[in-house]
Amino acid sequence: MDEFRLTHVNHEGEARMVDVGDKAVTRRLARAGARVWMAPETLRLLRQQALPKGDVLAVAKIAGIMAAKRTSELVPLCHPLPLSFVDLTFTVIDEDSRVDIECVARTEARTGVEMEALTGAAVAAITIYDMCKAVDRGMVIGDIRLLEKTGGKEDYLRPGEGLGTVVAVNVSAAKGERKHPVEEIRLRAGHGIENDAHAGSGKR
Repeated sequence: MDEFRLTHVNHEGEARMVDVGDKAVTRRLARAGARVWMAPETLRLLRQQALPKGDVLAVAKIAGIMAAKRTSELVPLCHPLPLSFVDLTFTVIDEDSRVDIECVARTEARTGVEMEALTGAAVAAITIYDMCKAVDRGMVIGDIRLLEKTGGKEDYLRPGEGLGTVVAVNVSAAKGERKHPVEEIRLRAGHGIENDAHAGSGKR
């Protein structure tokens, strides 16, 4: 079970900096994401660059890059890395009134660049909050997560996060009958859709 031990904690339970001196220098990449939810009117002002502090996303991008470069000063026990590339992209999702942030970081080093990507995404999100708070203090920052890493001992790719949309629900009163669409349904635990011939205990 020792292989599952936290690397930043020694056998006495004390925090430590991991010695990466024996690791090979390899090309490494990491992508991280974050999200900021806000009021629809705030999102409209952001799109139009009409907020009091100016171009929100341009400032957030610079903040994210600067933060990624200074990760080792912000996160205890994190190794300073020679970053070869950092970039941030922003996607405005009108349907959910949010901004999606993605930060990409690259390096050639003995340890991964995940923390730099995560720090860049997180600080960009905080900067968006700061730039918009004059009109909306109810914004929510969340979903800060690693999306991908390559290089080093093993790669990682976060499973797809897409959410499906229910377009239609069709039921039938008896098997063999043509199904017809309904506007509302009631789901019952261990049974399925009420008044549907294909529901019932033990059925899929």
